[in-house]
Amino acid sequence: MAEKKNNVVVAGGGVFGTAIAERLAWNDKNNVIIHSVESDVVKTINEQHRNVKYFPTRYLNMNLKASGDYSVFCDADQIFLVIPSKAIVSFSQEIKKYTKDREPLVINLAKGMSDDGAFITEKIPFRNTASMKGPSFAIEVLNGLPTAFTFGGKKEDYLFVKDCLFEGTSMILDHSDDIRGVELTSILKNMYAIAIGLVSGRYSSPNVDFLVYTKAVNEMRRFLKLYNCDEETIFRYCAIGDLGLTGLNDLSRNRTLGMLIGKGFDYTSGSSATLIEGHRSIKLFGESTRKLGVEKDYPLVQALYGLLYEGKTLNDYLFTVFS
Repeated sequence: MAEKKNNVVVAGGGVFGTAIAERLAWNDKNNVIIHSVESDVVKTINEQHRNVKYFPTRYLNMNLKASGDYSVFCDADQIFLVIPSKAIVSFSQEIKKYTKDREPLVINLAKGMSDDGAFITEKIPFRNTASMKGPSFAIEVLNGLPTAFTFGGKKEDYLFVKDCLFEGTSMILDHSDDIRGVELTSILKNMYAIAIGLVSGRYSSPNVDFLVYTKAVNEMRRFLKLYNCDEETIFRYCAIGDLGLTGLNDLSRNRTLGMLIGKGFDYTSGSSATLIEGHRSIKLFGESTRKLGVEKDYPLVQALYGLLYEGKTLNDYLFTVFS
């Protein structure tokens, strides 16, 4: 009798969704399907074993399939959400119609909040949810380099994903049952990557980068306490690890945004979802800390908010950062 495979659907055929699906397909115990609303992506994956739109020169696992049909969610045992954060709640409500009474494990990989500022895992209509975040550039995931994530969720789900789904994939997990903390730190790190990029653009100095990095880690830890999360989450891959990747590596678009401003370039919000998330987070947390009367505990956030939303100068920002 053939061993039952894990029916895995990766929702999102973009850069990161494709990379995660490719790695999951390394494990022959997984039957992996990419669900994409982009018909050209579905076509080239199925016919050419390539995602021509996002990775035109890379061939994908021969067992990896793609579909634009929502019926693929009917038999899904695990669903990885790798679509823009602003679309996840409505998308999840749609796919819930297809899962019916079944309760797949739904894992959120998007780094952001829902449109109303709530945590995504608390807004999607599934009971069995988790969050997975970590220092993970998509191209390195696709290339098969060892990559780490924090799995925020129930211990038994963590063990299943680590030992069964991820077997032979070179994807490594640590665990926290603090789902909110995992979600929160993944949102905060984009904002603080901009903060670090600003001083990198101005000074090009490791001393200064790590000065701001250390301040950012402390503010992130204070945010965890503010949101009633576990402060120890700061030491997981999703926090100190992902901040290091995003804030100190020039492949990061949020860091690049900060560097451009630090070098004197004007910034107007563009079309990149990643840039918009970091920019949006500054507004959200800059205003919320003021409403709560705790803005003095978050000088980096306030300096960013003043620079991007109140017409303050780069020198004003630097004065606050180095005070």
